[in-house]
Amino acid sequence: LLIDWINTTLKEEHIVVKSLEEDLYDGLVLHHLLENLGSLKLDVDKIALTEKKQRQKLSVILEAVSKCLQLEESQLKWSVESILTKDLLSTLHLLVAIAKHFEPNLAMPPNVQVETITIEVIIVSVFVKEDPRDLSQDFELGRNTSDDAFDELFSRAPDKLEAVKKVFLQFVNQHVVKLGLNVKDIESQFADGVILLLLIGQLEGYFLNLRDFFLTPASTSEMV
Repeated sequence: LLIDWINTTLKEEHIVVKSLEEDLYDGLVLHHLLENLGSLKLDVDKIALTEKKQRQKLSVILEAVSKCLQLEESQLKWSVESILTKDLLSTLHLLVAIAKHFEPNLAMPPNVQVETITIEVIIVSVFVKEDPRDLSQDFELGRNTSDDAFDELFSRAPDKLEAVKKVFLQFVNQHVVKLGLNVKDIESQFADGVILLLLIGQLEGYFLNLRDFFLTPASTSEMV
């Protein structure tokens, strides 16, 4: 119902929403929806490419919603963070509040209940115990005294390596998913440097000019 309502409202602007989680989190659709329904002029850019810009945009939009609907902070069932992280329940609460205010005749179904499941992700920590050794012993073992924690991990706890890679994979995807990317293999997908560059851009909150590097490198020189 909500998706159909949004698409009907924004039909003349050629905006088509297919998923409430994936299409509303960056504020673009919400921006158009509020301007169309309430003739609100929001002082933000239409398109926000970086997470920092999206957060700023959502902050302005949600503040406008609160003022327009005359809601106190204690009454809000959504936040910038929850919308940005694609929390479906928060997005539904927000859309229902907007619909009830601007479209009171919208045939909302009664007695709707949502069951939520909270998943707790526990990050694996790797602790490396370093034993003091003399230099001669290091030479005999073919080790360098400048080994760091990851060297120790490879040599002493290879069984923990997959768990560490999984944690890094989750970290990477948490940021590059906003660009429509999904990393499944760190070794192969990081080999050409493209995802690394895009990840840095997301972490630092700036836009990388795509003309400065090859987005789909076809040779070793382009990767370099």
